Amino acid sequence: MSEYYFELTINPNKNYELFLDLLTSLTNNNAIEEIDGTLIARSEDDLSNVEEGILQFAKALDIECLTTHTKKENIDWIKQYQESVKSVEIGNFYIRPSWEEKKENKIDIIIDPALSFGSGHHETTSSCIHAIDKYVDEKSRVLDVGTGSGILAIAASKKNCIVDICDTDDVCIKDTTSNFELNSVEFNTSWIGSANKAKNKYDVVIANIVADVLAMIAKDLKNCLNDDGILIISGILDKHIDRVLNKFKDLEQLELIHKNEWVTVVFKNNKEF
Repeated sequence: MSEYYFELTINPNKNYELFLDLLTSLTNNNAIEEIDGTLIARSEDDLSNVEEGILQFAKALDIECLTTHTKKENIDWIKQYQESVKSVEIGNFYIRPSWEEKKENKIDIIIDPALSFGSGHHETTSSCIHAIDKYVDEKSRVLDVGTGSGILAIAASKKNCIVDICDTDDVCIKDTTSNFELNSVEFNTSWIGSANKAKNKYDVVIANIVADVLAMIAKDLKNCLNDDGILIISGILDKHIDRVLNKFKDLEQLELIHKNEWVTVVFKNNKEF
């Protein structure tokens, strides 16, 4: 273990998920800690280039972003990071890192958060897990659009569903594959891209992305649905919900799940609606 390590903290005033995705990519999936809207990356390699990339990204988007880059005496920060990551129980699911024990009588999901965004703690992820627990039947054919860490696809697979995954980032597809193997389940097929490349119709389509993207691909998401199919969308800040709902007004709204400032919506492709 090196004598010193480097710590980079990032605090954007908006578009938090975009900065999380970028930081994950720039640090090659090293452990990233999230604390009250602040991202913390640690590495034995100097992170000044990563900091510069983050600041250039913020400048291009005209987003205020505060960063600090410090060199510190090395401690067992990996152990500290692991101790900071807690398991979470959502309905019949129990989501845990691999270093914790499973919980009896719960559907067990193992996710090591260092891989990519989506460990069950964020409001959007937990709301989607809640919706999967409530609305997804066993043996359903499911598409997870923007799969990220694969946690939602794994939850559906744990209910014995036939699951396809897609993401515009090939790193996420690789992470998802590793997480599926860790959970001893399999997905049916995957592709790099979005819902517009789907070749099948699905009983359930899940998309935990951001409001702008959901609005942009609304037609593609709906085209993937079977008659009476379920659509679960999330990643929507409450200030954008009306604009997003307007794009899906031809579907029957089954439930709107509000957690803090985040919204998840469950629709049904009801032809009689």
